[in-house]
Amino acid sequence: MPAENGTLPLKIFVLDTNVCLHDAGCIRKFQEHDVAIPITVLEEIDKFKKGHGDINFQARQFVRSLDELTGDILSPNGASLGDGLGTIRVIFRHEVAPDLKNVFLGDSPDHRILFTALKLHCDESASEVILVTKDTNLRMKAKAVGIKAQDYTNDKIESIDKLYTGKRVIYTTSEVIDAFYTNGEVIPVDSISEEIAPVANENFILKNGSKSALATFQKSIDSYIRVEKAKCYGITPRNAEQSFALKALTDDSIKLVTLAGKAGTGKTLLALSGALQRRSRYRQILLARPVVPLSNKDLGYLPGDISQKLDPYMQPLFDNLNVIRHSFGDADPNAERITEMLENEKLVISPLAYIRGRSLQKIFFIVDEAQNLTPHEVKTIITRAGEGTKIVFTGDIQQIDHPYLDSQSNGLSYLISRMVGQSIYSHITLEKGERSELADLASDLL
Repeated sequence: MPAENGTLPLKIFVLDTNVCLHDAGCIRKFQEHDVAIPITVLEEIDKFKKGHGDINFQARQFVRSLDELTGDILSPNGASLGDGLGTIRVIFRHEVAPDLKNVFLGDSPDHRILFTALKLHCDESASEVILVTKDTNLRMKAKAVGIKAQDYTNDKIESIDKLYTGKRVIYTTSEVIDAFYTNGEVIPVDSISEEIAPVANENFILKNGSKSALATFQKSIDSYIRVEKAKCYGITPRNAEQSFALKALTDDSIKLVTLAGKAGTGKTLLALSGALQRRSRYRQILLARPVVPLSNKDLGYLPGDISQKLDPYMQPLFDNLNVIRHSFGDADPNAERITEMLENEKLVISPLAYIRGRSLQKIFFIVDEAQNLTPHEVKTIITRAGEGTKIVFTGDIQQIDHPYLDSQSNGLSYLISRMVGQSIYSHITLEKGERSELADLASDLL
């Protein structure tokens, strides 16, 4: 309802721990509205301060940001967050209504945070109290007791349906298609249509009846360049999207590539073949993936030492290397070269956590399963890129194992939405599965 002066009432956003650990700068993302931090959140964050993971970095950064505030966050009025922003305060009390004690079993951090929001809702009726959490179950509980709740959406993309795919199909004249094969494989951008408005490194399938051509837009010369279906270190592209992917992976002027698509579309295999094809230009090829155990089981549940625990998570990368090996034959020098590169650590497969702190100079860096990374983790990886380094992110934005990420908030979707149009970036969404007819059927129907 409007306030007495006719303006909308200010809101009080109560933050859950997972929001603060997801984005350490979250307290300044609520415009002119106020922020409340339950004391339980600070107690939980304290458990994450030590460590080298992204969650530990976020915990330390969040505590520092609170400490840097000049006002008293412990007072009822809180401390100012800056010009044009609201205030922030820490809430100590979380009284439990008698009728709720029998509803919620046990005393948990989630329940304490919920009851803090409920107390604010009762005490400060002039303001709208909203619980912000990435925990879907806690949002449902909040709504059940009459508290508004929402996900943290600051780094979410607008819509997965509008996400850039890196490819368009254009119907044009046969003369335009013929020009690719007769005029040096390059045609000016205005030869097709000024209404297309291509962005840098966008890919196109040009069609006219039975004729077709593959092209990518090169912004530096304002022209379309023909893309060939060329074999790349033993791997032959089976569809247009795979041809576009290999073109971007083997183009040294493109420093950042993202490949998205469902299982079996060839994302990791193409990235590996592109890296091996261009191996002479790089000091090392690094393959990494985040370790996100299924069913949220910790690595400690698995038998063996750390190497044996990690092997199941790295095995898919070795499987793709074996596909490339078998495409040549065991006695072929190209197959033997892969073994030599592994032995000499010119080709390294490792959990992503083990890459932290490394200097990425002149490295072809492939990050697999990137949909399980947060936007901040993706940024951290890219900002470590040194001179001569190329980074490739692959993943399926519909298959996420991280408990607090979804198709709109994961790091891969965020990266794609933010990098569109950059001259050193290319993306392609792989649509057709090429693993097998059975794999395709299962991916589509199950």
